[in-house]
Order: sequence, then structure tokens, then C-alpha cells
Amino acid sequence: MVVVLLSAKALTCDCTTARLPCCIFKGMVSNVQVARRGEAGSGSGFVYLPLIVGWLVPGAGHVLQKRWGRGALLFISITTMFVLGLLMQGKLYAPNAGDILDMLGFAGDLGGGLLYALGRALDLGHGAVQVATADYGTKFTVVAGLLNVISAVDAHNIRIGRKA
Repeated sequence: MVVVLLSAKALTCDCTTARLPCCIFKGMVSNVQVARRGEAGSGSGFVYLPLIVGWLVPGAGHVLQKRWGRGALLFISITTMFVLGLLMQGKLYAPNAGDILDMLGFAGDLGGGLLYALGRALDLGHGAVQVATADYGTKFTVVAGLLNVISAVDAHNIRIGRKA
């Protein structure tokens, strides 16, 4: 019999050989608690609203839940990053099925929600890369979109009670 010590708690294993991964995985416990249906954040309602609104406007999902500071910080940082990317003459990817990197860039840009739609409507970020900073600008816009998706998912997790 092998005894493995994990987080100051002795666990026993009935392995005939000292297979440590077996012993370690038996002792791992997750302490993630998900709220039951009906116990979510602020009463009943459409639980995907912070996700959708947070995707459309950076930080708006947090503002809906009265987390003013976090919402303002997300709005300012993501919008600034997107605008700086455009000011560096970064490219906004258009939907196409030709190149896998263009499709991934489009997915990242699309994560910006209305920022991306506004940039495309104003015909920004469509030119060819002519200066060295334009490549950095392209990365700024893509990363701003990806950060916006992460913040929208965070707002959704707060709404359903998965995160405090």
C-alpha cells in the first residue's frame, strides 16, 4: 500500500505498484461551485444578456451588473487598444475563406463587436501594410477583440454565479 501526501492530507491508494499518477488523481478535488438554476446573480431573466451586450460594447456586460469600475476600465482599455491599432494603420480583416491566418484574424477582429462594425463602416483598416508599425496595429486590433471576448465571458460567468 502506497501513501501519498497531498496538501497536508494523507491519501491511501490500493495500487499494487507505486503508480503515483493514479494516487495523485484520486486525491484531486475541484472546489468550483456553480449556482443552481434560479440562484443566479440578479434574479431571473435572460442570463446571456451580459455576454451579448458585453461583446457588442466592451465593458457593458459588467456595467449591466453594476460593476462600474470594472466596466469603465474594460471599455477604456479595449477601446483605446483598438483605436491605437487603427491609428498605427493596422489592418481590419475581412471575412474570406482563402487563408487560415486571415480567418483567424477576422475571428479576433470580430470579437471587438461594434468597434469592428464601426471600423468597417467607416472604411478604416483596409489598406495594405506600408509601414512597420502597421503590423503592430493589426495585432493591436486583433488582441483588443480577443480581450473583449474574454471580458464578455467574464461578465456572463458573474451573471450565472460561477464567479463572485
